[in-house]
Amino acid sequence: MPAIKIRDLVMKFERFTAVDQVSLEVEEGEFVTLLGPSGCGKSTLLSIISGFLQPTAGNIEIGGKTVVGVPPEARATAMCFQSYALFPHLSVRENILFGLRQKKTAPAVRDARLDEVVAQVDLGDHLTKLPNQLSGGQQQRVALGRALAVRPFVILFDEPLSNLDAKLREQVRVEIRKIQRNFGLTAIYVTHDQSEALAMSDRIFIMNKGRIEQSGRPEEIYNAPRTRFVADFVGSANILDGDVEGEVAPNVWRVATPLGTLDVQSETGPSAKRVPVSWRPETAAFADEGPNLLAGKVVHRAFQGHFTDLIVEVQGAQQRLQTLRSTHEEGDTVTFSIAAQDLTFLEPDA
Repeated sequence: MPAIKIRDLVMKFERFTAVDQVSLEVEEGEFVTLLGPSGCGKSTLLSIISGFLQPTAGNIEIGGKTVVGVPPEARATAMCFQSYALFPHLSVRENILFGLRQKKTAPAVRDARLDEVVAQVDLGDHLTKLPNQLSGGQQQRVALGRALAVRPFVILFDEPLSNLDAKLREQVRVEIRKIQRNFGLTAIYVTHDQSEALAMSDRIFIMNKGRIEQSGRPEEIYNAPRTRFVADFVGSANILDGDVEGEVAPNVWRVATPLGTLDVQSETGPSAKRVPVSWRPETAAFADEGPNLLAGKVVHRAFQGHFTDLIVEVQGAQQRLQTLRSTHEEGDTVTFSIAAQDLTFLEPDA
């Protein structure tokens, strides 16, 4: 039985539909991410799951029980907010114990939970401090500890790392994933940061305009995007309009594109004669021969540390390439190839 089961969920604010016929299931112990741009409906969906919003239509089950109409405090969920939502006048200890006191948990159980959670989130040296005496990362761990202390069936994260700097964000996301696994928690994580989603998730649900555009494991989402939106939003992608000329070998189709004629290998094949085709910048191989050989002029170069970004103009169209080692400079002419299996057919544009 799924930990969470959502069917045909709709959330309307007057004439605006924020969540539009969303259905999904989350298995017990799974870490899933709702990923999408601002305004796509992901935080609204999380608020509905937590009980802070009641849906216009549809049903939600948590642990096999319908929770539509059930208030947040009566659900087996805990929320970690973007703003941490700590009580500024309470110590770290009292912030962590707050939920347990609200539930009238026995003192001995409270103390045991406190000791367990403090060890997990590494806050033993800070129990008497107030939130304003802590760093951003420490405050986030307090919020996480408070949620963990009530032993929720499902833990919900609403962009919890967006207020942290890049290095601390990476550190805390590792901690969150480690704690989620150690406790065997079912987790739903909301973010607009695709690197967070790819690094942390068992599965990702890509949201766009209130709907789920695609779902799957991070590798599936990245390597086999189904739509132009997903290919462009998750990672970097070069997207070409293509006209399918025909199948030239088993599972290999020849496609006319603005760059020239390219061969695309696909087990499923194109879904229409005119379809977009995408490829990832890091799949290009600099060579003077090979499949789908292209040539162009470097119009922009940006060193990014572990790779170099190149914008190359091919047949008047600018394409992005990424390479680990590059001596190419702006103005150079480069030749590169793209393997047929590294090109992906997308769904036709609506």
